[in-house]
Amino acid sequence: MNQLEIDTLEILDRITDGFFSVDTNWNFTYINSKASQLLFRNREDLFGKNIWSEFPEAVDLPFYEQYTKAVTEQVSVQFDSFFPPLDTWFDVRAYPSANGLSVYFLDVTIKKKAVSEQQQHYKSLFEQNPDAVFSFDLQGNYLSVNSAMEQLLGYTEAEFLQISYLPLVEEAELQRTRNHYELAAAGYTQHYETKALHKDGRVIHVSVTNIPIIVDKEVVGVYGIAKDITDHKATEQQLIKSEKLSAIGQLSASIAHEIRNPLTALKGFLQIMRSSAPSKEICYYEIMADEIARIEQITGELLMVAKPQVHHFHYENLKEIFHDVNTLLSSQALMNKVNIKVHSEEIPLVYCVGHQLKQVLINLIKNAIESMPSGGNIHVFIDKTNNDEVIIIIQDQGCGIPEDLLDNIGIPFYTTKQKGTGLGMMTSFKIIESHAGSMEITSKEGEGTVVKILLPVHFVE
Repeated sequence: MNQLEIDTLEILDRITDGFFSVDTNWNFTYINSKASQLLFRNREDLFGKNIWSEFPEAVDLPFYEQYTKAVTEQVSVQFDSFFPPLDTWFDVRAYPSANGLSVYFLDVTIKKKAVSEQQQHYKSLFEQNPDAVFSFDLQGNYLSVNSAMEQLLGYTEAEFLQISYLPLVEEAELQRTRNHYELAAAGYTQHYETKALHKDGRVIHVSVTNIPIIVDKEVVGVYGIAKDITDHKATEQQLIKSEKLSAIGQLSASIAHEIRNPLTALKGFLQIMRSSAPSKEICYYEIMADEIARIEQITGELLMVAKPQVHHFHYENLKEIFHDVNTLLSSQALMNKVNIKVHSEEIPLVYCVGHQLKQVLINLIKNAIESMPSGGNIHVFIDKTNNDEVIIIIQDQGCGIPEDLLDNIGIPFYTTKQKGTGLGMMTSFKIIESHAGSMEITSKEGEGTVVKILLPVHFVE
C-alpha cells in the first residue's frame, strides 16, 4: 500500500460520514470507524464478509435495489431509507467503480423525526380543522380535502378528487369566483363570499379564503379554506328585513292616523249626500262608499302592523280553528272550483291566540284559492314533530311565485295581486313571530306554492 492510499484511508477514517467499500462480489473491502459506530459492528469482523449476508434485512429494503442499480448501470445514487434493526434513518450516497462500490452514509433519524413531526402538525391542522380545507392544482382540480369539506358539500374525498371546483359553484357566482381563483393562482391571496352547491342541490353560502401554494418561488397550486355562513346570511337578511319593517311600521302608523280623521268626515258627508241624491246617481255613491270602506280596511291593517296588540294566550285546538276557517272559506272555494283537502294527525293543544292564528290561516288559504283561477286542489297537512312543535303545511297548485320575488313576500305594499297591499302577509309573519314560530314559503312558477308553519306547543319566552 503506497503513501497516497494510506493518506486516503486516514482521511476516510476521520470524516464524520460513515464510509465503506465493497468489491464486485459485495464483500467489504474497507469500513471506517464512523461506519463501525453507526452500524454497531466491529469493522474487523465485517472485513471480507458479504454485505447481504451480514445485513440480510437490507435485501428487502431500498439499499439492495439502489446499490444494485449503481453497480449495474454504473451511476451514482442518493436516497433515504429506514433500517428497522437499528431503528435508524440513513441518508446514503453510493458511487460505483470498476472495483466495486463506495458508500457514504449519515444518521438522519433526528432530522427525519423533526420533519415527520412537522408534517404531522400540518396534517393535523388540515384534517382536524373545523373549517373546510382543500387544495387545488393550477387548473382548479381538487388535490386534497378534509372531512369538514366532505360534510360541507356532501361529496366524498374520492368524488372531490375527480372534479374541479367549477361544477360546485352556483352559476350566477361562477365568473366572480373564477376571477378570485385566477388571482390566487397568480400569487395573490383572496378573501370573498360565494354560493356553493351541495350534492343534494341545496345552496350553501360560504366565506372563502384562497392562498397560493408557492414552491421555490413559483405558484404550483392553491389552498382553500371555506366556512359555512348560510345561517349568518339568513340572520343578516332577517335583521335587515326587521329594520325595514320597523321603519315602515312607524311610517304606516303616522299615515293611518292622518288618513282616518279626514276619512271620517268624507264618510259622513257622503252619507248625507247619498240620502238626497237622485236614484240614477245612487250607483256612483255606492262606488265611493265601497272605496272609502277599502281605505278604512287598509288603514286598519296599517295600524295592526304598526301597533303591537295585547292578547291573551290560551291552549287551543288547532284542528277546530282550521275547521272554522274551512267552513268560512268553503263557499269561495266552491265558486272557484277549488277543493280543500285536509290531512290531519292527532296533535296536542297549542298555546296561542286563537283568532290570530285563524286570521293567518284565512289569509293563506285565500291566497291559495286566488292563485288557482281555473280550480284545483289545496292540500293542508297538520301534524306534530319530535321537538314539541306542530307543523302546518299548505300546498296549492296555483300559478306559483317567481324565485326572485320570494324574498320580498311579507314586505308592506309588496304584492303579486292586482288589488293587494301586501299587508296581509306581513301581518301573518308578525303573528307567527309573536307565537315564537316560523313561516317558510317555497314556490315554483307554474307549479304552485308551499307554506310551512312551525309553532311551539307550549309557552316560549
